Amino acid sequence: MRPTIDSGLSPCTDGMACRISELVIDCTDPDRLAAFWSKALGYVELGREDDGSIGIGPPDAGFGGPRPTLVLSPSSDPRTGKLPLHIDVNATDRDQDAELERLLALGARPIDVGRTGTESRHRLADPEGNQFCLLPTRLQPL
Repeated sequence: MRPTIDSGLSPCTDGMACRISELVIDCTDPDRLAAFWSKALGYVELGREDDGSIGIGPPDAGFGGPRPTLVLSPSSDPRTGKLPLHIDVNATDRDQDAELERLLALGARPIDVGRTGTESRHRLADPEGNQFCLLPTRLQPL
């Protein structure tokens, strides 16, 4: 379970708010990452842009639904070090161990970044090395 974060800020009361609708991931092979993340999240391809970007999202909602879409955007810029943002995922229809095996079969790989062996999450990398975590809590599907 993740700790509650108390920012000390009061909730927004002016009726204005936003939510995350897309996450854009720069990558060298958008097709490969779109295939991985589509299978990992149960997403489908929503469209392709002229620049080679591929949008994927939930099959029943597409863009703008309750779950954010992913845009895999081609980039040849070299990556240096760990990205400052990573994705956390939770299993919805199986336990964490079974989901770990499924993600590894799809092409994820475990990464070791100072693990002690007592952590409840699994730190993984997608086929291009982008870090993400598989958390222990099983969530209800949307």
